[in-house]
Amino acid sequence: MSAPPLPPPRVPGRSRGPSQPVSTDHAFPPPGVGVVVFDVVGTLVEPCPSVARAYSDTGRAHGIEIDDEAIRVAFRAAWQRQEAIDAAATPAHATDRRRERERWQGIVADVFGPVAALPAIFADLWDHFADPRAWRPVGHGVDLVAAARGAGLEIALASNFDERLLAIAPAVAPLDAASHVFASSELGWRKPAPEFFRAVERRLGRRPDELILVGDDPRLDLAAARRAGWHARLIDG
Repeated sequence: MSAPPLPPPRVPGRSRGPSQPVSTDHAFPPPGVGVVVFDVVGTLVEPCPSVARAYSDTGRAHGIEIDDEAIRVAFRAAWQRQEAIDAAATPAHATDRRRERERWQGIVADVFGPVAALPAIFADLWDHFADPRAWRPVGHGVDLVAAARGAGLEIALASNFDERLLAIAPAVAPLDAASHVFASSELGWRKPAPEFFRAVERRLGRRPDELILVGDDPRLDLAAARRAGWHARLIDG
C-alpha cells in the first residue's frame, strides 16, 4: 500500500539520462536487465479481505456501520486527496515515516468522518495491514517472479508502501523472493518522483537501463519508470 528540495543526484557512468524514456518491453525479462524491480500492492499481492471489507469490519467492531460500497467510494476519494497533497508539496512526493502515517490517518478520517472512535479505528487498521495474513499472492505477479528467477535475475521490491512492508515481505510469497525491499518511507520519496528511481539505482548499484519496473499503475509505475530511463512492464489482468 497498501507515499526531502534537491535535484535528482547524478550517478557516474549512467548511459541513459532520466528524461529519455524506454519503450515498454514485450520480452520478459528484456535483454540487458540485471534486476527485476516489482511494485507490490496490486502487482504481487492484494489485501485479503479487501480494503473495503477490512474497513467495514473494523468500523463495525467500534459500533460504526458503513457498507462496503460507500467505503470504496470514500476510500478512492480520500486516496486521491492524499495523492494531490503529496504532488503539491515542496518538494513534490517527498515522504518519510511520519508523512506515511499521517497520510493513512487522513484517509481513515475521510472514510469514517469525525467519530470518537477514530484513533482506535486507525490503530486497528494500521495493525491489520501490517499483518502478513492480511495479504495474498496475485497470480500474474507470481508468474512474473518465477520467470525472473528462472532467468537467473535478481529480484527487488520498490513500493509506495511504508515501513510495514519491511516486515511483511519476508513472510508473504512471492514477496519473499526479493533480495532487496525498498519502501517509499525509507527512500524518502514516493513514485512518480524521479528521486524514487534514483534512490533505488544507488542502492542497487545499477544503471537505469539495467533495471525494469513491473507494476499495475500506468502513471506511477509504467510512465514514471520510463521517464526515469528504466525498462517498464505493466502487468496483465
